[in-house]
Amino acid sequence: MSPLAVPETYRATILLCDFVQVCENKLFINGGGWSLIGPGPAVFGLAVKIDVPWHETNKRIAFALKLLDEDSNEVNAPRDSGEPVPVAFQGSFEVGRPPGLKPGTSLDVPLGFNIGPLALASDSRFVWELWINGESRDDWRLPFTTRPGSA
Repeated sequence: MSPLAVPETYRATILLCDFVQVCENKLFINGGGWSLIGPGPAVFGLAVKIDVPWHETNKRIAFALKLLDEDSNEVNAPRDSGEPVPVAFQGSFEVGRPPGLKPGTSLDVPLGFNIGPLALASDSRFVWELWINGESRDDWRLPFTTRPGSA
């Protein structure tokens, strides 16, 4: 692939942070780039940037983010009602091509999610897994670890 070639599929960047906000199609990230948290209930953000290839613009695109434990089981958290539900986000978006944009240009979609407080098991591994249109890839996974609890 030449340096200017456009990828044929989606690319995604996922970053853990203390807080994230999306404004004017940009991610504003505070305290980003860590992979170790806790112990204790965690409050954090999840910043996601999806590069949509030219040929996928002007189409509805579905996404899902799921929090999994080290055994690839969904992590559950209690709702206000006390009922446990998976820690996950899902939605869809459509990216239009701006007038005058060079054919072949990928377009950015920033997504930001603030989470917590979320009680996670101490001394454990977790992973955020991104799905786009029903597909996931290894490079769309973001692992992190919780510190051991105090003795």
